[in-house]
Amino acid sequence: MAHSIIEYLKFIIKSSNQHGVHSPFVYNLVTKCFYQKTDDQSFKSFSQIKEQVINNKTFIKVTDFGAGSKVFKSKNREVAKIATVAGISNKKAKLLIRLIKYFKPENILEIGTSLGLGTAAIKIGNRDSEITTLEGCPETSKIAQELFKKNNLKKINIILGNFKETLPKVVKEQKFNLIYFDGNHNKKATLNYFNTCTQTITNNSVWIFDDIYWNKEMKSAWSEIKKHPKVKVTVNVFHWGIVFFRKEQEKEHFKIRL
Repeated sequence: MAHSIIEYLKFIIKSSNQHGVHSPFVYNLVTKCFYQKTDDQSFKSFSQIKEQVINNKTFIKVTDFGAGSKVFKSKNREVAKIATVAGISNKKAKLLIRLIKYFKPENILEIGTSLGLGTAAIKIGNRDSEITTLEGCPETSKIAQELFKKNNLKKINIILGNFKETLPKVVKEQKFNLIYFDGNHNKKATLNYFNTCTQTITNNSVWIFDDIYWNKEMKSAWSEIKKHPKVKVTVNVFHWGIVFFRKEQEKEHFKIRL
């Protein structure tokens, strides 16, 4: 907790709003997406879906291939508790919906389905999108699948298995407009996912990395990602790092307060 507070205070000091942005591309992103209001119907739809998960008092056995939980000590966890502790926050969900509406990606990859709340936010942002979402835990995957079916969220393909095996196959077979990295909070795994996905890059690709300040490893991974020669623009909003590969842009990094 102390680490997060210190990092956030540093972020606030160094970040800016739209007035500190001189890139037209990023200025439009900030003013027409970040600082806009999420439409009421979209957030209402998300809230209703999230409420279903929050009210799910069943226990499941979680298989965790990632960095583990800072809260849970047991593999047997209540679905409602997982959603409360580790599910996407309302603030993140609102921004994710706005980002999807803004960029309108048709083919989306999510690395880390969990209970499906982030996936639901993506689908609400663009009902016509095709979503491929990777999950390592059979039990959380089952909860997500039931959630999608109950709420008529279609064209979502959950691929179950260790990301080391499923991710290379998926990116070899498909191209994605947007990739949401939310599957493992350690440096080695994050950079492996990043490097594996580089073969899918187009000029308009949008990549979102969750929890870039979650620990020192994630902060270090984010620093490495920013240095990659194909990365042109990054936008750090503290809880996310957003990456763009636009060849026409000068390499530049932004920290934006939301």
